[in-house]
Amino acid sequence: QVHPVESGGGSVQAGGSLRLSCVASGYTYRYNFLCMGWFRLAPGKEREGVAAIDSDGSTIYADSVKGRFTISRDNAKNTLYLQMNSLKPEDTAMYYCAMVSGLCPRTAEGFTYWGQGTQVTVSS
Repeated sequence: QVHPVESGGGSVQAGGSLRLSCVASGYTYRYNFLCMGWFRLAPGKEREGVAAIDSDGSTIYADSVKGRFTISRDNAKNTLYLQMNSLKPEDTAMYYCAMVSGLCPRTAEGFTYWGQGTQVTVSS
């Protein structure tokens, strides 16, 4: 079992920055083999994949965040990060960290372990 725990959310004005963190406990001896991703859910909208990073460091981003968000991982600290710059009101959502052993799946349903989420609110 892997237990992801997110932190770093908050309220910022448009144009500001936040850095989300996700610490994994439980399965840490194979942490470097995990695919990890960030998802977000806003009221009235469907869950959206934001970014993912594979065990080899390969990354993929949603078009809506390309050039503004950066996903990274520190295997020594069992931690996943999401640096969010140039935030927009439409980035307001609950952000979730998700992980799965092996290659990154194509859909959110392929992720096995989910955190409880951290709220990001961007005001105009």
